[in-house]
Amino acid sequence: MRQVQSSVAKAKFAELLDEVERGETIVITRRGEPIARIEPEAEARRKRVEEAFRRIDEIRKQNLPVTLEELLEWKNEGRM
Repeated sequence: MRQVQSSVAKAKFAELLDEVERGETIVITRRGEPIARIEPEAEARRKRVEEAFRRIDEIRKQNLPVTLEELLEWKNEGRM
């Protein structure tokens, strides 16, 4: 969550909306006090999360299972 002064928000409103569209929540402040919050619409956020999980499942199906031992070995090799 990012905080932005109201004067900056006024000048950069379109840019802030782009950030919100990408999932960021913006808190607008006046004299350091929060006065408003701009956040992604809940349904749009839910759809993005569902899509991300769908992609993760696709990637997992394309790759062979990995054992714990393999993960630890990769970690020790600096690959993770």
